[in-house]
Formats: sequence, structure tokens, C-alpha cells
Amino acid sequence: MLDKSEYLHPDKECLSRQEIEALQLERLKATVKHCYNNNEVYRKKFAEAGITPDDIQTLDDVRKLPFTTKQDLRDNYPFGFACVPLSKCTRLHSSSGTTGNPTVILHTQKDIDEWANAVARCLHMVGLREDDVFQNSSGYGMFTGGLGFQLGAERLGALTVPAAAGNSLRQIKFIKDFGTTAIHAVPSYVTRLHEVMEEQGVDPRKDTKLKVLVIGAEPHSEEQRKRIENMMGVKAYNSFGMSEMCGPGVAFECKEQNGLHFWEDYYIVEIVDPETLEPVPDGEIGELVLTTLNREAMPLLRYRTRDLTRVLGRTCPCGRNHVRLDRMKGRSDDMMVLRGVNIFPIQIEKILMQFKELASNYLITLTTDADNDNMTVEVELEELFTDDFQRLQKLQKDVTRALKDEILLTPHVKLVPKGSLPVSEGKAVRVVDKRTVYQ
Repeated sequence: MLDKSEYLHPDKECLSRQEIEALQLERLKATVKHCYNNNEVYRKKFAEAGITPDDIQTLDDVRKLPFTTKQDLRDNYPFGFACVPLSKCTRLHSSSGTTGNPTVILHTQKDIDEWANAVARCLHMVGLREDDVFQNSSGYGMFTGGLGFQLGAERLGALTVPAAAGNSLRQIKFIKDFGTTAIHAVPSYVTRLHEVMEEQGVDPRKDTKLKVLVIGAEPHSEEQRKRIENMMGVKAYNSFGMSEMCGPGVAFECKEQNGLHFWEDYYIVEIVDPETLEPVPDGEIGELVLTTLNREAMPLLRYRTRDLTRVLGRTCPCGRNHVRLDRMKGRSDDMMVLRGVNIFPIQIEKILMQFKELASNYLITLTTDADNDNMTVEVELEELFTDDFQRLQKLQKDVTRALKDEILLTPHVKLVPKGSLPVSEGKAVRVVDKRTVYQ
């Protein structure tokens, strides 16, 4: 076991399994009562399930609770799941609306403080301290990755560099000039950053003070992680978070790099079969379901994340007994995660259908080229005018620009003759994922 200095919150990180479960049960009962007493949506859900808070007496009783879904949040947009008055809330984060309403998550100041503590705990676990310089190459605003890691690094006491996403030359200048020791970025961007370093003659091993990479927000293989570590010359630790659970800080790898530690004093973790919704045995892949245990503004009960993973174990050589899960294997719904951005096919369709020159048939292909995830959108033309090159080129540029504005990434757009794309019997196949991480 590591010495106490390796734990930021030893009173929570060093708990035995028995102590973890006792704390979880105490917090679960309080959370269920909080939801029932202060939220009409949950009261209706409880009534439909035929239960009351008094029915929750053991941790196994969590299975009596109704599931909460992203659609529930959309249907009760914007504040239908609030459990405190808005006057008690200090911030909200929101996803982009894809099929209608976005999902909105509310936070009290206590929620924000607890979020900062969780992220700080993660960073401390991999060796970061107050004398480190933490550069956050993540989007800010409504995206929780920016402010989440900002809060955690500040709570840790590190000097924070809110570099935000993109502009690789500026990122590299900051790394060198500020003595950056740790960077947070999506895996594909780390690869791009290294490419620019090579172009600029910068050797991350010799010319920087980097010692830790924090990666996450998009699926990646162990092979890609190792390649990143070899390129940058430092360890890369996997992070997991989602806005519905606050953001980053839900789970993190320790120095052993043998799975994501989910902080069970903050969450109850279930892995269920996405079809039957029944628990699956440890080691079997299923859908991750999370219940928040210490949130005031907007606790969520049995939230279906749609992420697919499996339990690896509940002990670790690092000394922590918080459950370890495998990195996410994909999703049980149709959402695509590309370079850390959540995208739905319906977003693509919505834009394409705005152009009268385009037909209704389209195909989205995801590929990995040199460790970078890319999207190609092939769409049929309503009429054939390939002889008018200037008109075709302008249409392609206009479609590309409109898609970028919607999904915040630039896809490769191919305009093809009508009838050239495959037509499926039954449900149309809109997405073909050829990325190596899913092989």
C-alpha cells in the first residue's frame, strides 16, 4: 500500500469495501429521500414503480429504483429534475440539442466544491502536486472538460494554464515558456500536438518539463495509449466523466494503470445488460449505470449512461478499494464520439436536409488515420450537375461549413450521384465505424 501522502483524501480513498458500502447505503437513503421529497418527476416515477423511500434498506435495493435516461432529462427540460430552488443553484451545464431539447445539469456551490475535490483527487492520484503547472487543452464553456479540470487543478493548488482547444503552435509555446508539467487533452489531439512538435524541432523529452498526460473524452485502445506515451516520453492516464455526473472526476486511473477507479463515495456503479437491464457478472461487458450520492441540485438515480464497459476488480495494489472498470468500449445507442465531441447522426441529417440540392440518402464513415479520428460524409445529389465544377465546389464548401457549425468538427464531405450509395432493407445504415479502437 502507498503511504498516506499519496492520497489527497485518505479518509475516503483508503476505505475498506465494508466501509465503502456502509457509506454508500447511508448516502443512497438520503439521496432517495431528497429526490422523493423535492422533485415531482421522481415522485411520479416512484409511484409508477410502486415504491417509497422506505423500500430502500440495502444497497441491492437500488435495483428497485426506476432508471433515468437522457430522454427523461430532455422531456423535462430545462429544470424539471431540479431538487432545490434555482436561487440555490450557482451554475448549469448543457449539452447541444440534437433531437430537440438539450440536457441541462444544475449545480449548487456545494456540488461545484465536491466536483473540484473529485477532480483534484484524480490528479493527485497520478502524482500531481501544488508545484506543478497544469495545461488544459480542452474546450471551455458548456463543455465540462474545460471548467472541470480547471476547478480540480486549482483545488489541488497547481498553476493552471487554461489554454483551451486547438492552436498547436500556441500550445507548444505555453508548454515551453510556462514549464508545463501536465497536459489534459483528447488522445487524438496529443498525436497531432506531437506532429507539430516534430515539425518545429521540439523534443518533448528534452525540450519540455512534461511528466503527466491526462487523456479521455474519446474511446482509445491500449495500443494508442502506449504509442502516445512513447511519443511524448511520459505516462498517459485515462480519465472518465460525463456532464450528467458533473463532468470529469467520475473515474480515473491510478499509477498502476489497471482500470478506472470509480469514486464509490460519490456514485453507485452498476453494469447491466442493455437489453434486459439485468445485472451482468463481473468481467462481462454491459451498460454502465450510475447513481449520484452527494449531489444537491440535481441528483440522478440509476442513470443509463449508454457507455459499455466491465468490472475488472474491487481491489488494487495502489491500496484503493474503489471498483475498477475497463475503459469504455463504445456505446449502446447511436451516439458517435469523435475527438471528444458527442455527435448524433440526426445532427448530420438535419444539416444535409437544409440543402435542396441534396437527396435524402447519406452515409457517415468514421476512420482512424495516423491515430486521428476522421469523419467522411457521403451524400447523394438530388440532381446531377457534375459538369458545373464551380457550382459543385461551392455546394461542397457550404455543406462542410454548415456541418462544422453544427458538430464543431470539420468532416470530409463527398457529393456523389443519386443512387450510388447502398440502400438497406429496413432501417437505414447511416454510420460505418472503421476506427481501429473498435476492432
